[in-house]
Amino acid sequence: MATKPAKKNPRLASGRKRARQNVKLNAANTSLRSKYRTYVKNVEKAVLAGDKEKATAAFAAAQSVIDSVADKGIFHKNKAARDKSRLSAKVKALAQAAA
Repeated sequence: MATKPAKKNPRLASGRKRARQNVKLNAANTSLRSKYRTYVKNVEKAVLAGDKEKATAAFAAAQSVIDSVADKGIFHKNKAARDKSRLSAKVKALAQAAA
């Protein structure tokens, strides 16, 4: 089991502040990334279940989360657009199959 070596404390005050900020930012980014994955997973589950109304509602909610995460720079805008496109295609295919 390999563990990471302990990081050294920065000497300069600016470095110490940057280290504190990095901890907060990392926690915020991790939380948003997790929220993003959860919303995407909810859409995919609804599509697999074949529930058109639930999939459509989940996709609408996911679009907002995907856009906000991309705006904050957690993921690249092109990745967000690609993921939205793929989810949209899945939801549309489900709607076509139901019709």
